[in-house]
Amino acid sequence: MANLLVTGGAGFIGGNFVHYWAQRHPEDALIVLDCLTYAGNESTIAGAQQAELVVGDIRDTALVEKLLSEREIDTIVHFAAESHVDRSISGPDAFIDTNILGTNSLLRAARKVWLDEGSGRSHRFHHISTDEVYGSLGPEDPAFSETTPYQPNSPYSASKASSDHLVRAYHHTYGLEVTTSNCSNNYGPYQYPEKLIPLFLLNALHGRNLPIYGDGMNVRDWLHVEDHCRGIEACLDKGTPGETYNIGGGEELPNMAVIDRICTEVDRAFAEIDGLAERYPDAPAAKGRSTHALKTFVKDRQGHDRRYAIDETKARDELGYVPSWTFEDGMAQTLRWYIDNEEWWRKLAG
Repeated sequence: MANLLVTGGAGFIGGNFVHYWAQRHPEDALIVLDCLTYAGNESTIAGAQQAELVVGDIRDTALVEKLLSEREIDTIVHFAAESHVDRSISGPDAFIDTNILGTNSLLRAARKVWLDEGSGRSHRFHHISTDEVYGSLGPEDPAFSETTPYQPNSPYSASKASSDHLVRAYHHTYGLEVTTSNCSNNYGPYQYPEKLIPLFLLNALHGRNLPIYGDGMNVRDWLHVEDHCRGIEACLDKGTPGETYNIGGGEELPNMAVIDRICTEVDRAFAEIDGLAERYPDAPAAKGRSTHALKTFVKDRQGHDRRYAIDETKARDELGYVPSWTFEDGMAQTLRWYIDNEEWWRKLAG
């Protein structure tokens, strides 16, 4: 039996991880530490029976120390982060506070309880990061590997790069047993509707424009959140302390291809699901028109990275990680989840 502290566990990826771990490791205890800011939602982890929510801030080092000691935590899975690039451009301070100072607070608490107080408890601090720390790729550049130099281009990616370095430093300086995973763009259930896929899905249902940055040809690797959770599980189970692993979905696509898939899936859903037109009468598909008509080009984001791509060879060879979701199947599943769970997103998106 393991005792896990999951930071940011009421958010998108953290919440999916809580459900994933609870289903596959029912004997383990899950303590979820979350501030419940705009992207954190207690209902996201409803149904995960062994998950206990503690509302608190990762920057509260004393609280983290207390949880680690009193709950005999042996594993920290650190999701808590500000993650929306547009928000980091308009307000970078929150990203510095949470992603850098918050991570440092967790590391300090882990060092004190696991190392300085001499409990001798076997432990692991797993840090979830992003491929955005590597910067932007040209069309013919090789995909990001774990040895790609860091070149972050937004306040968000710079704050995540800083936190990655702190995690590495606590291993090499103090001996804290850490692993880090750098993932590509996640999608799936419970994602806050500011990110591309849920935003465009909900806009399509309500007949709102689909705002496409620039020419729509920025390329990302798309990772279904369940595959990401499997990758994290592999890092915890088989990862070598001090090592970093890239977790990708194997689906490198331009944004236009993603948006076209969203439009196609929405049109298909209206053709196949009885009553959908009555629920969402403003959708073009409810009136027999194509969702593609909502596509609108807007001014590009400041400093918009052109291409990300993940080389997951190390994770495959050392951890046995292989993504299981195709983007086509994952998009269909994701759209159906949002249609079936209107109560969850309605209070967030209006």
